[in-house]
Amino acid sequence: MTPVVDLLREKGTGAVRTRRPVYRDYLPPCNRACPAGENIQAWLGAAQAGDYRGAWLQLTKDNPFPAVHGRVCYHPCESNCNRKELDSAVSIHGVERFLGDLAVREGWEFPRAEPSGKRVLVVGGGPCGLAAAYHLARFGHAVEVRDSGPLPGGMLHFGIPAYRLPREDLMNEIRRLETMGIRLVSNHRVRDVLAEKHDGHFDAVLIAIGTQLDRRIEIPAQDATRVMTALRVLRGIEQNLPPLLGRRVVVYGGGNTAMDVARSARRLGADEPLIVYRRDREHMPAHDFELEEALAEGVKVKWLSTIQSIGTREIVLEAMELDEHGVPQPTGKIERLEADAVVLAVGTEADSAFLRSVPGIAFRDDGGLAVDENLMTGFPGIFAGGDVIPGERTVTVAVGHGKKAARCIDAWLSGERRAPAAKNPVVTFEMLNLPIFSDALPKRERERPVEQRVSGFGEVVSGLREPEARYEAQRCLSCGNCYECDQCYAVCPEDAIVKLGPGRRYRFEYDRCTGCAECFAQCPCHAIEMIPEPA
Repeated sequence: MTPVVDLLREKGTGAVRTRRPVYRDYLPPCNRACPAGENIQAWLGAAQAGDYRGAWLQLTKDNPFPAVHGRVCYHPCESNCNRKELDSAVSIHGVERFLGDLAVREGWEFPRAEPSGKRVLVVGGGPCGLAAAYHLARFGHAVEVRDSGPLPGGMLHFGIPAYRLPREDLMNEIRRLETMGIRLVSNHRVRDVLAEKHDGHFDAVLIAIGTQLDRRIEIPAQDATRVMTALRVLRGIEQNLPPLLGRRVVVYGGGNTAMDVARSARRLGADEPLIVYRRDREHMPAHDFELEEALAEGVKVKWLSTIQSIGTREIVLEAMELDEHGVPQPTGKIERLEADAVVLAVGTEADSAFLRSVPGIAFRDDGGLAVDENLMTGFPGIFAGGDVIPGERTVTVAVGHGKKAARCIDAWLSGERRAPAAKNPVVTFEMLNLPIFSDALPKRERERPVEQRVSGFGEVVSGLREPEARYEAQRCLSCGNCYECDQCYAVCPEDAIVKLGPGRRYRFEYDRCTGCAECFAQCPCHAIEMIPEPA
């Protein structure tokens, strides 16, 4: 499987060595793309060796919710995986879900840290607040999470349908936080954050309230028929109070929430839920796989259309066209459709009015908060993260904000200012040498048949089994980092490479090395660089 060494392929030896090999670590593109900052390559390496507990411990250093993220994350790590240029990306989210589910079955728990004597209040029990609480607890701080909802989880509970995220799997990972000493308080709406900070003797506060208010839009006579908002529909389903939508349901919007509402309406009995979107598919913000799954379940999409008005039993649509900048423009062409209900899925806003009396805090137009590079607001000791601050609004981004906020809060409590560590350069597909990987075909999760999927809110996708998860982890190319494959050791014609033992990699003996660069040429993951011989 190793190509024949051709010492004549490139001039590299001579009476005087002009260059030498060195071992280098690069940043894998999956690691760089992960909004939660996971060291994906490291935990995949443990999983491919069968050390699943070690893999889970490595993963949860950055993200306490692998079972959740393995189900709901849009896995940008896979979109950036170098392996997709060879055959297909590693199913990183599939292995992550396997580890999360295994941890629940085996009863693995997080270690507890030595108490620091500091107390932190987290306002909001969504993904950002819970992740921040977890990392703060790892630093040894006492943490209390206060949330206005009846259950912790925020939009994980009331914004993501159960067919994507079963509630038992969500609560299993949330309950594990309580074993660390984190106190979760539900049905508690914070109205005066400074009073609660003072009365609870908290040293710092994190605002992680998300965006829980539906954005309204002006549509003439929109109250003439059943007009609802996306969050109202999803919350009603979660609380076993599903709204009466009827059989002809129109969903107005083009994001992932619109897909969730339309697919939920299908499960509630709608014949052909219709998504009305004012631009085309190329400009749709929903992820491709969300749209494909919705279409497979019978959801229809009317592109380049906007709702002009809503009547008693019908809606009036106007056709749109995109200008040279991709902005939709009205055409004046009108179409009428019958509809039993219209659901508006046009975005959300933050309910931050209770912070208006706090001096120094600045607000954005959408009710969100302005923060500095350390996620601190204008009031010392009050931080913010998640959807309430600028950034992409996804679960994984929110969890990443929670980790960053916890580190910033810990530094502030310690009187330190920590600069982010410098990152290694990213390794690209063109930098790899891959003859030994070309035969590993992917293993994928299995979807339930459509007729079973639309009959209820049971989970749509089943996870990987242990042999499949390990096999999938073994497809990782270990881009940019040595994994001790012995290629360099085997190919060196001068025996100039010394094995240092498992986990310790290799060492170059430069008194033997001729600079032929065969080790560089044969390293499959580009963990070796040739540099000019030092003067």
